[in-house]
Amino acid sequence: MNKSAKTVFVALIALVMGTNVNAQKIGHIRLDSLINAMPESKDAKQKGTEYYNKLEEQVKVMSGELQSKYEDYQKQASTMSDLIKQTREKELQDLQKRIQDFQQQAQSDLQKKNDELSKPIYDKANKAIASVAKENGYKYILDASAGAVLFSEPSDDVMIPVMKKLGITPGASSKVAPAPAMSGN
Repeated sequence: MNKSAKTVFVALIALVMGTNVNAQKIGHIRLDSLINAMPESKDAKQKGTEYYNKLEEQVKVMSGELQSKYEDYQKQASTMSDLIKQTREKELQDLQKRIQDFQQQAQSDLQKKNDELSKPIYDKANKAIASVAKENGYKYILDASAGAVLFSEPSDDVMIPVMKKLGITPGASSKVAPAPAMSGN
């Protein structure tokens, strides 16, 4: 190929690629609002709260036991031998340590439980978003609630079609915050 033919070929490819880039359809959605509008979220929050309450109740029982043993220790401390005092103090310290360990493990378990409860919800939302994107020719759907996009050309809000895909009636019982217009300011 001669030099002028190569130049024309490269210019033609650049023109085609530039046209394709400009023709890409972009949409946005407030994922947090969508998740909150999904009925599954209410159930997951309730289950998460119930799980938290069970853990909290166990901490209260353990703390009550510690408090009771500590009060008993204080009442009897003046009549105890040094060996018994040391043994009781060690028991109190051990119980306090077990409570702290339990609280740390409970925090970790609670996070795992919340992740377990929310994963199917996010998977369902992402599947609906992908379906709407494919059906409507979107190349990108941005999460407007994340605030990570600092600049973009105007895009379409796909909240309503995704909610319809999920069987959620927009505006009726759900409180969905409208997504801000994604435009370059």
